[in-house]
Amino acid sequence: MAFDAYDDYEQSERVQKWLRQNGLSIAVGVVIGLIAIFGYQQWRNHRASHQLAASGLYQQLQSVIDSGNASDVLVQELMNSYADTPYAMFAVSDRARHQVEAKQYDKALESLSWAEQHAPSPELKALVDLRMAHVQLAKGSAQDALSALDRMPADSYAIVSQELRGDALVKLGRRDDALKAYQAAVKAMGPNVQQGNEVQLKIDDLATAGKQGA
Repeated sequence: MAFDAYDDYEQSERVQKWLRQNGLSIAVGVVIGLIAIFGYQQWRNHRASHQLAASGLYQQLQSVIDSGNASDVLVQELMNSYADTPYAMFAVSDRARHQVEAKQYDKALESLSWAEQHAPSPELKALVDLRMAHVQLAKGSAQDALSALDRMPADSYAIVSQELRGDALVKLGRRDDALKAYQAAVKAMGPNVQQGNEVQLKIDDLATAGKQGA
């Protein structure tokens, strides 16, 4: 029993000695930990408020657009103050759509270039690239349309991207490559693909043109 008491006493002394030697560092560590937790919570609250403000501005922009007006002021505010949110990318993409409707293709491509650089995810970036390909093709720049499609991950928006690739290749006179792209689009539609769909009609047109040219 005496030895047990001594061991308890010795262990207690060692603990107290260790605490005296390391107590300050422990206290500092606890304070730093608390600051880190508090700081992270503050950061999360700030991010939530930031996203909410961006969402509110984007909703305002939608109501303005729906009324038939365009507000570059709201778009610019989202670009300047909320470029790190998806709402800025959405706003600029919406502006590009209206610019395309006005046949302002170069301005639309500038808008989409900004949206591409600020896309918060690979999926959204691929969507912007797809839109850039549409605009390039509408502008008559088939090779630039292909370049935009090449920036997209493989199998991303496969049906639309492959059909668009086929359209660009037709413009470039590369009918065999266009046929492969259209066939890839049909394959991506799955086993329940509707007969006589638009892509299949394009395939049939290429086959007919090939026979006539033979």
